Amino acid sequence: MKLDLDNTADQPVFRQLAQALKQKILSGELQPGARMPAETALAGENGIHRSTVREAIRALEQQGLLYREEGKRKLFVSRPDTEALSRRLVTPMVMNRVTFEEIWEAIRALDPAAAEAAANRRNVEDLAALDDNIARTKAAMGDPDALVRLDIEFHELIALAADNRVIKSLRLPISDLFYPSFQTVMTSLNASERLLAAHEKILQAIKWGDADEAKEWMIKHLNDFRKGYELASLDITGPAVLPKMQDR
Repeated sequence: MKLDLDNTADQPVFRQLAQALKQKILSGELQPGARMPAETALAGENGIHRSTVREAIRALEQQGLLYREEGKRKLFVSRPDTEALSRRLVTPMVMNRVTFEEIWEAIRALDPAAAEAAANRRNVEDLAALDDNIARTKAAMGDPDALVRLDIEFHELIALAADNRVIKSLRLPISDLFYPSFQTVMTSLNASERLLAAHEKILQAIKWGDADEAKEWMIKHLNDFRKGYELASLDITGPAVLPKMQDR
């Protein structure tokens, strides 16, 4: 596989190689499941050192675009795991000291749109999963930690029901960062009844296919949470923290 590489360019050759291979994958020239040429072949055909090829391949493996069968050296084109890639955003957001206010604003933009789309696109499986979540929420009214997990799950199920891969991908890292802050609010205030009531209203609107009502109740629910955050005397401008996700 001969690629267009420039040894005189400012960009390192391994990055040029990685970008050229990535472009072939994204364009569909290299399809998921296709076997990649061996490192020695890529090096020989492009007049570069094998270590350069290895660096490029390592970069593409980290991006989820290439994989090796366990215990073997053969390389194949893969389709990246969206969930895994999305959740990689958590660490850089924490390191850049993203605030809870920024997280809330992102949720305030995404979740009403997700609820609206869910009302238009939901299916039997989506509704069954949401009904099950509501039933488990009712059974956990005296357990703040369980309610936090169930609330995060409820919103993720809404994103799934929206049948929008962009919303789903963006929602995952936000959920992870939202978890610690929400846990603090739920243990500080007795907000379980309000949470359940809002979830039931949102689900009812989704079941009826009433997109406007689903969106409106989601907005009310999120605004109510922000008020609770402030009532708990928490600093909404404080930085998000890395979540402990063992129970998620």
